[in-house]
Amino acid sequence: MRKCHFIDLDHGRAELLKVLAKEALAERPAGPKVFVYQGDCNEVLLEDVLPRAKYEDRRRALCLVDPYGLDLDWEVLRRAGEMRSVDLLLNFPIMDMNRNALWRNPERVDEADLRRMTRFWGDESWRQAAYRETLTLFGAEDEKAGNDVIAQAFRQRLHGVAGFAYVPKPIPMRNRKNAVVYYLSFASQAKPGERIAEYLFNKYGRE
Repeated sequence: MRKCHFIDLDHGRAELLKVLAKEALAERPAGPKVFVYQGDCNEVLLEDVLPRAKYEDRRRALCLVDPYGLDLDWEVLRRAGEMRSVDLLLNFPIMDMNRNALWRNPERVDEADLRRMTRFWGDESWRQAAYRETLTLFGAEDEKAGNDVIAQAFRQRLHGVAGFAYVPKPIPMRNRKNAVVYYLSFASQAKPGERIAEYLFNKYGRE
């Protein structure tokens, strides 16, 4: 690892990262160069970070994306897949999705949250992934899909739409109450990356 790029929207956290990076450099002068950005990760990744890892320059990158809920833009994931030089670790925020957008009665969801969901997913196909029409005594109704179904649908988007060649099944990450907070997803263009992720997922995360 030659360079590390950290991005945080919060000014205080970004400043703390700069302090920690300076201390680490003092202890290990030969360590990787550290860059800290305060701003929207969607803009910073697309404009400043991902362009540094061009495939034609024989550079590679590992991108760890831990979004604040539904604040990630699908364009970041699509661009990373398109570049062919980026491996991706993503915290897929299923709890935030359920809390803000994927309600059992979608007609009651705020329009702003629906737009955020579409921005994260990339289009409105999340509606087909998250809901199934079922027949009841009162006619046709939308039934919400389970977390695993939604996570699997997004896995298929990373492979089929973003263009990552290898996307192993994500693992659910739980809080102390055993509720799934997010799914840890990995995507890569390299078979060895998939094998490493599968090994770690099977060892530490499979149910």
